[in-house]
Amino acid sequence: MPVKFSPGRRKVVATTRARPATPRRRRRADAERSAAAILEAAIDALRDRPDASVEEIAARAGLTRQTVYAHYVSREALMVAVMERVTKEVARAIDAIALNQGPAAEVIVRLLDVSWQAFERYPFLPSLTAAPTPAEDRKRHALIVDRLKRVIRRGQSTGEFETAFPTTWLVAAIVALGHAAGQEVGAGRLDGRTATHALRHAVLRLLGAPTA
Repeated sequence: MPVKFSPGRRKVVATTRARPATPRRRRRADAERSAAAILEAAIDALRDRPDASVEEIAARAGLTRQTVYAHYVSREALMVAVMERVTKEVARAIDAIALNQGPAAEVIVRLLDVSWQAFERYPFLPSLTAAPTPAEDRKRHALIVDRLKRVIRRGQSTGEFETAFPTTWLVAAIVALGHAAGQEVGAGRLDGRTATHALRHAVLRLLGAPTA
């Protein structure tokens, strides 16, 4: 709305000042920083010891156990948050390999490699893959599974992959093979290089694609 000035009166210049952060906004920012610090501490602790306790994680974060529980009501809830963070990171890495470019078999191999790199960064993952219910396990893997389905369906449509089995079954089998490979490495029965080769070979055979 325009401002009128009378002759002889001093002109007033309006200025806009940034509003100071409200206490609620500051508390929210502090809470977000604490939650992020807890996740970082949990990841570090789990790398050293997959069964690290909430007390150990709190100590690494420089927080009290009560503060950890204020953000995550149980250790299980914290582990779910860790898995969600890792899963989102892997999904972004998979998107970066251009799922729609190149033969589907080559894309599957790249996808497996990206997923395996995540396992090497987070070797505690196999100990976190078990979920209380199958529905929760499916939800946990949804971001990765959706991308895997797209590549398999593209390979089936182009004739690169076998069409005799449902896509959902193929996805479940591939996820299970990935878990098995990670568990074998974690148990010391396979080294990472052998497990990677075996996983690629098994998945390509499962899909009916050439393995050489």
